[in-house]
Amino acid sequence: HTMHSEYAEVPQEVVDAVLAAKARGNRVIAVGTTSVRSLESAAQAAKDALIAPFFDDTQIFIYPGYQYQVIDALVTNFHLPESTLIMLVSAFAGYQHTMNAYKVAVEQKYRFFSYGDAMFITYNPQAISERP
Repeated sequence: HTMHSEYAEVPQEVVDAVLAAKARGNRVIAVGTTSVRSLESAAQAAKDALIAPFFDDTQIFIYPGYQYQVIDALVTNFHLPESTLIMLVSAFAGYQHTMNAYKVAVEQKYRFFSYGDAMFITYNPQAISERP
């Protein structure tokens, strides 16, 4: 799959905040999938550190099996079925957890996509080995 490109900026101030949060044992919470892609791209670009400044286009494609390096929680909308963004969420929460949440969202008539309802997701480390 060819992933769309988007420009990402992760300045030194963000890198410092992420490293300080991790050092204190705090969570790094991304707000939105662009933030996720930006932070994870900055982590991939880092050579000998968890994360480094990043100012470039990213085409990172996050799907089930991806091992997250930076974020511990995520706030995002309910995304459209069969989208790359629902794959990103599935990679974070686990496929079955994601499908269960979406089933409830449909039953409860949550709104989807850009102006829809949001969800707070904590990282499920078992998602790495889980495949749809």
